[in-house]
Order: sequence, then structure tokens, then C-alpha cells
Amino acid sequence: MNFSISTMDKTESLKDTKSLTNQWESIDWSKVEHDVNRLQTRIAKATANGDSNKAKRLQYLLTHSFFAKAYAVRKVTTNKGKNTSGVDKRLWSTSASKMRAVLSLTDKRYRAKPLKRVYIAKKGKNKNRPLGIPTMYDRAMQTLYALALEPIAETKADTVSFGFRRGRSAKDACEQIFCVLARKCSPTWILEGDIKGCFDNINHEWLQSNIPMDKRILKQFLKSGFIYEGKLFPTETGSPQGGAISSLYANMTLDGLEKVIQDKFHRNSKGNIENHYRAKTKVNLVRYADDFIITANSKETAEELKCIVSTFLESRGLMLSEEKTTITHVDDGFDFLGWTFRKFKGKLIVKPSKSSIKSLIKKCSSIILKEGKASMQSDLIRRLNQVIRGWTNYHKHVVASQTFSYVNNTLYHLLHLWAKHRHPNKNKWWRLNRYWHAQNGKPWVFMTDDYTLINLRRIKIVRHPKLQILKTPFLDSKYFIKRKMKLHALVAA
Repeated sequence: MNFSISTMDKTESLKDTKSLTNQWESIDWSKVEHDVNRLQTRIAKATANGDSNKAKRLQYLLTHSFFAKAYAVRKVTTNKGKNTSGVDKRLWSTSASKMRAVLSLTDKRYRAKPLKRVYIAKKGKNKNRPLGIPTMYDRAMQTLYALALEPIAETKADTVSFGFRRGRSAKDACEQIFCVLARKCSPTWILEGDIKGCFDNINHEWLQSNIPMDKRILKQFLKSGFIYEGKLFPTETGSPQGGAISSLYANMTLDGLEKVIQDKFHRNSKGNIENHYRAKTKVNLVRYADDFIITANSKETAEELKCIVSTFLESRGLMLSEEKTTITHVDDGFDFLGWTFRKFKGKLIVKPSKSSIKSLIKKCSSIILKEGKASMQSDLIRRLNQVIRGWTNYHKHVVASQTFSYVNNTLYHLLHLWAKHRHPNKNKWWRLNRYWHAQNGKPWVFMTDDYTLINLRRIKIVRHPKLQILKTPFLDSKYFIKRKMKLHALVAA
């Protein structure tokens, strides 16, 4: 009897829009974050101490916590995908709908709805990448369970893994590669690895056996299926791109590769002759999501490493892409994460890659000559600045001054074409005086009263601080807080 009354009360409360709105708007989010982080830290400490039973109990506590549910709902309603619905075409756009979602979020009789399948163009290619969009409710459930899984994933993760991890970035991977390759005695051969359809091919049985979370919920996430052109298709393998927890699954699937390599090619030269030989092989792994590089002192060692990686991936249902997996000498150079790493006369130089430069110029050209033909100068500058600022912030820690100057010149010519299109009957000097002005003693600045185009030549190169790779965000939170403040100061400089 009591159960039915409480159920009726809950049903009535979910219909009271005004009350739900007040509840959502009165939540103390700083307290919510503090409580969630405290539980996550306890999970990480239990995992580090090898107490898996305690970690499991704390995970249950977190996934059934009101604060964690509220945090999960807030996360899915404030990110970039907040206006993209799943197959049920529902969005949580009001305070009442968000609070209703928090109160209804439960693992009891939970069944995941099929994903909405869409295809997005792959960068720089004519191929399309499949993307699975869950419903808002499923996204919130995935985010909630990701909160409980992340501390374990971070504590057990490979130290040289940098993709989709808290407090780590592509720049940290770049610095790690620089430290590995910059010395005169550094390895000279590089195995560039790429996993074929990583997210789409992960073995479900391996995930069920190795991911420490509620197995029934995990099965719902993995076996939800997807709808494309009105038809339902099953998901037999993989974790769909677009899911809030998919990146965690992918990272945990690939974690352990560092240990496999170290066991075979140990870097500790102390001890027996075999260990000394292993130290001479100069094997180092750096991984960002499903892309990685492994260094070696010879081509033969690199070939051996390729076989070891293939064997490691096979048990997880994955395989290397033969097209993209190559063995390169450092003097010939290789591209990784938008940068080119190459040694010139024994000195390692890291520059923005040609494909990255080409992509930027193509985007700016589209903004100026296609989308911006009829745009006002101030709107054009605002849009260009957004693109330029993001690109230069990504590259300004490498040898990029010459590249910035080249891009600046290219933009100058593109803007001349834009001005000529707007005023075909005016001469060059009229157009220059119309759109380019002097500012702070600098002539020919493309500007208006409100906006000034970023001059790439004036951007300073600032070295990115090296990450202490043994640190984890849940066990060394003070270090990551200080580092975050330092990085913000460098970006603002």
C-alpha cells in the first residue's frame, strides 16, 4: 500500500511544472560538483589500493546519488549536442523537463532505445563516418555511468595515453613525442599505427568481461541497435561514436598496450644482458585515442612491434589499418595529430602539418569567398577570428612562426579578392583605404571600429609545459588545478 502511495506522489510531483522548475533552479551546482568529485576520488583510491569490492560499492552509491543524476542531466543539456534529439525526438530544453529527467533517471527496468544513425564526412576524405545519436534519456544514463567508470579508467590507464582523458590533450602527446625523439641518442624509426574502425569493431564479449560496471546496463548500452532510413539494425560489435561513454570504452580497450610493450622491450638497463639489450631497442609508445606511434632503434624492431600490437588487438576484435600503419625514419618525418615531426641534421623540428594548413586555408577561403560574399566587414572579421584563434592556439607551442606568416599572407590575398568582388569598379588603392587602416603604428590592418582581424605574425610562440604522466586527476587533483591555471595564463598571453 505504501509503495502505491509513494508511486502516486511521485507521479503527481512529476506533473507539477512550477515545482519542478523551482527545484532545478535552486540546485547548488558547486555542492553538486564537490559531492560527485568526492565520490569519484574515493573510487579512484579504492582502485589504486586494489580494493575492487569497495570500488564497486562506491560506484553503486554514485550512480544512485541525486547529485550525480543532476550533474549528468546538466552535462547533456549544456554540451554541443543539447539541441540534437534521438529517435524519440525529445529534447530537455526547460528547467521542468530537466528536473523531471533527474527524478525519473533509474536503472530499474532500464532499456536503451535504438540509436539514430547519421553519417558525417571524414576530415579530408570522401568517406563518411557513422555516428550513433542516443536519446536524451540514454545520454544521461551513459553520462551517469561514465562518472562512476572514469575514476577506475583513469587510475588503470596507460601513462602514455592522452586522448579523451581529463587534464590531458593533444599538446601533451606532442611534448611527450618531443622528449622521446629530441636527443641525439633518441630512436630513429617510427611505427605509425592506426586502428581500423576502432569504435565500430570492439568485441562485446571482451567489454562484458573487462569493463567494471553493471553488466546489465552495459549490455543495454552495447546492444541497443540503431535505426537508419526507418529500419532497425542490431549492434553486434563496437561502441557507437556519439555515445557519452564510448570514448571510455575505447580507451579501456586499448589500455594495457604499454605494459605488453614494456614487458617485451624493458627500458631498465640494470640487470642481466637481456634487459640491457631491451634498453637499446629504445621502444616508446605514445597514444592518442586510436592513433599511436611507437619508436624503435631499427626497422626490424619496428616490424616486430607491429606484430605484437596486432596480436594485442586481435583479442579485442580490432586490427591495424594496413593503409595507415607505416614504418618511417625520423629524418623523413611523420604526421601526428596535425603536426609534422622531422629531424633536420640531427635536430627535431615540429611544425603544423601541410594537411592542417591546407584545411585552415580552405575553411577561411570558404568563409571569405563563398559564405561571406555579402557579409559586412565586421561579421567577416568576427567569423575569421574565431577560426584563426582556435587554430593558432593549437599550434603556437611548436615551430610555427613561418607558417603563421604564410597563412597571414594568404588571408591578405583572399581578403583582396573579397574587396574586389564587392567593389569591382574601384581601383586597388581605393579598396585598400576603405578596408585596411593604421592601428598603433601598424599600417594596413584589416579592421572596423568594433573588430580587428588577428595578425598571425604578432602571435608569440609559447612552449607547452610538459605533463607529469604518472599523475592522475582524481589522486593528484592539486597538481591538475595548478596546471590548468598555468595553461589558461599561457593561452591568454
